[in-house]
Amino acid sequence: MADQDETGELPGKGVVEVIDAAAEDQHWAAHYSGTSYVKPGANYKTYRTAYRYGWEASQRYPGRSFDAGEPVLKRMWDKYRHASSQTWEEAKAATRDAWQRVERAVPRAADGDGR
Repeated sequence: MADQDETGELPGKGVVEVIDAAAEDQHWAAHYSGTSYVKPGANYKTYRTAYRYGWEASQRYPGRSFDAGEPVLKRMWDKYRHASSQTWEEAKAATRDAWQRVERAVPRAADGDGR
């Protein structure tokens, strides 16, 4: 990817707006089970790390779409996930949802298309 820095990271432009992590966590805890990618009966804790990764990454890489950032997010997932047992493929949809929720709330936070 041409716009990565020498470490392979996407360059951040600074935080566009501070996201309330507690509010995001509460939102996803209340709504995660209604998404198509959550396995029936799965506990919120299974997806919590992926959601956090998404909302934090959306702020770290403002001006980027999820699709543009996904190769870096995928590569960095094993470092970020700590105790989460999810693979990137299992976490990707929740990460995308959280990223795009921030983008809708702060349209210029990612690629500015409001998705």
